Amino acid sequence: MSRSRVTVVLSQAPGKHPAKRALEESVVAALLLEPDLEVSVVPNLYDLGPDHSGRLFLGGVKGDMVVLSWLYPRAAFWLLDRDGIKGHFGETQLKAASDDDDEAEADTPVDKPEAIGPSGEIPDRHIYTLDLRDSNKHEAFVAEIKRITAECRDRRDTKARERAANKAPVLQLGLSLSKPEPELPPEQRAFTPEAMLAPAGRRWYPVIDYSRCTNCLECLDFCLFGVYGVDSIERILVENQDQCKKGCPACSRVCPQQAIIFPEYKSPAIAGAETGAAVGGLKIDLSRLFGGDMGDALGAAVQERDRELQNDGRAAVGMSVGIPKRQADKPAGPKDDLDRLVDDLDNLGL
Repeated sequence: MSRSRVTVVLSQAPGKHPAKRALEESVVAALLLEPDLEVSVVPNLYDLGPDHSGRLFLGGVKGDMVVLSWLYPRAAFWLLDRDGIKGHFGETQLKAASDDDDEAEADTPVDKPEAIGPSGEIPDRHIYTLDLRDSNKHEAFVAEIKRITAECRDRRDTKARERAANKAPVLQLGLSLSKPEPELPPEQRAFTPEAMLAPAGRRWYPVIDYSRCTNCLECLDFCLFGVYGVDSIERILVENQDQCKKGCPACSRVCPQQAIIFPEYKSPAIAGAETGAAVGGLKIDLSRLFGGDMGDALGAAVQERDRELQNDGRAAVGMSVGIPKRQADKPAGPKDDLDRLVDDLDNLGL
C-alpha cells in the first residue's frame, strides 16, 4: 500500500439490510473508478476481533485513510485507535441535515478539563471517518472523499517541498537510494466486497475517547464487572472487553466528560455523536442526551448495573458503590453540574 495514495475502507453494516447494502455497493463501485484511491471492504468495525483479516488489513495501512461506517465519526475514530490504528483526526465536511440545528450550540466556547489524549506515538497521517447514515446518496460520499483526497495530496506536496528545501544534495552514483515497499502478506492486502460479506460475531464493549477522557477513573470505580483497568502509568483502559454486559451502557452515563462510547447504542450521546461534547461546561440540554436530566441518567446507570449484577447472581448495590465522591486525595476543583447533583443526592440520603 502506497503512502502516496489515500486508502478508503468501507465497513459494512451488520446484517444484510437491502438499502444499506445498496448504498455500500454504490459507494464502492463509484470509488473503484478513482485512480488516486485504494478501495477495500471489511465487516462491521465494532465486531472485528484481533485476529480477523479485516483488522490485520487496517493495521497494514500506512498512509492517509478514509473509513466509511454506520457509526458516528467520533466512535469510529476512537474504535480504530483502540485497535492500534492511529492517526490524526481528519476533519470532514459531510454532515447530516439534522446537524445544522446544533451548529450554534456546537460553536459555543466552553471551558473543558484537559484530556489525557491518545497514548503512544501518532503516525504522520490523517484518518477521516464518515458516517454512512449522513446521506442516502452515494454521490455525497464520493464528492467528500474526492475533497479529502485533494486535501491529503496538498498536505503531502507541502511537506515534500519543505523537506526538499531543508535537505542537502546527495550524490547518488547512479543508484536508487529509495527502498521498494515490501510485498504485503495476503491477509493485509485489499479485499473485494465479495470476499468480505461473511458477518463477524456481534460484540459489545466500551470505547474510550481520549480526546475527552481526563483519567478521573469514575468508570473504573463504577463498573463492577472488571471491564476497566489501568496501565503501568495509571492510565485508564478497557482491559477485559468481553466481561462487559451486552446492551449495558451504565458506565457511559456516569462519565463526567462523555468520553465512554458504546458505538451501537440507541442514544446518540452514548453512541458517539458530537451532541453533548461540552458536558464539562454544560451549555447543553441533558434531556436531549439521555431522555431526562442528569439525575435520571445516574439513576438509569445504577439500575442497569444492578440488573446485570442480579443476572450474574450477585446482590444489587444501588448508590452505595462507585458513586462520587471519589479520589479524596486529590485537591478539590470547582464543582460542575454532576458534582452538585451528587451533593444533592447525598443530602437526600439516597
